[in-house]
Amino acid sequence: MRFQVLTIVQHAPHPLTGELSPAADRLAEVVETGVAAEEWGFDAYAVGERHAGAFLSSSPTVLLGALAARTTRIRLLTGVTVVAILDPVRVAEDYATLDQLSGGRVELVVGKGAEMGHFDLFGLQEEHQWEYQAEKYELLRRLWREEEVSWQGEFRPPLTGVTTIPRPYGRRPPRIWHGSATSLNSPELAAKHGDPLFSANAIQPRPAYTRLIDHYREQFAAHGHDPATAYVGAGSGGLFIADTTQQAIVQFKEFYEARVRQSYKPHLAGKPGYNTPFRTIEDAIADGPHLIGSPQQIIDKILDFHQAYRHDLQSITVDGSGLGLPAQIEQLQRFAEEVAPAVRRAAPTTLWQRPAAEERSTAEERSELPA
Repeated sequence: MRFQVLTIVQHAPHPLTGELSPAADRLAEVVETGVAAEEWGFDAYAVGERHAGAFLSSSPTVLLGALAARTTRIRLLTGVTVVAILDPVRVAEDYATLDQLSGGRVELVVGKGAEMGHFDLFGLQEEHQWEYQAEKYELLRRLWREEEVSWQGEFRPPLTGVTTIPRPYGRRPPRIWHGSATSLNSPELAAKHGDPLFSANAIQPRPAYTRLIDHYREQFAAHGHDPATAYVGAGSGGLFIADTTQQAIVQFKEFYEARVRQSYKPHLAGKPGYNTPFRTIEDAIADGPHLIGSPQQIIDKILDFHQAYRHDLQSITVDGSGLGLPAQIEQLQRFAEEVAPAVRRAAPTTLWQRPAAEERSTAEERSELPA
């Protein structure tokens, strides 16, 4: 198993105190958490993208650029890049620039996004979200793999003989994952192209995500791809480690349940993927994707999910816990020391067997792409 830290850069008032940190402080915290994640041996750090709601993640390339300058080893992912609302040419340029700056450490997780408000913001029609997603992903894929691209589609002007610059690091396109939360569309697109899948595993009960992952694996093999390369990542509803599960409940219950009430979206009631059914901390521990409890309970829960998902990458989030930066970093340290080693031993994977730069810059790999 590999491990990632994810932030979607929430910026809502503390549900118990009402305090709201300045935006500059919140963004600086994201960078410091990423630096700490590298120091504690995490494999990746991911920044989400939101253009609506109480978030500060509208410009993930800027945040990841700051992280590229402060780190040397950790992979830099997105969570997700909302390709459905973006121009693929701009995405190709921005993330290839970041890829060069970071020495080939960039990987994208693409999706149509978890906030419907962004379609109106960008002058797009929500009813076409999956058509946007498929067409724009296909173009992005070509822009990174080919030069002199000529293309015509439905949702942007045609291209004739376009080569985006800069090219990705080592002339190898960054790996692209597909974020999956509620629909079979993303698993099908990932399977068609032999790409990895990233399950949200954040709000819904386990069967909702198992259905999507199982469909992905079936279609991956049906398209003729090697099942051994059907990599899967999985999120979590958040991390809170204490010495015992009872201590975790006592320390975290009031905050957790207040945050659930604060984030409830009545206009999306009944729509999968927006409001958690795990409204008490006891429900979240027993049946939700949340990693709350003692180190051993969290180990057992990740491995229990692994039985269903067979996932290779586990994502955790610490900045939605209401804790200050020192306590968030302590959570990362405890996870790295008390949870990760046991899970790595029990759930080995071939994902990311070599450092990112080594994977992306060998002479053999360079020779596979046109000059």
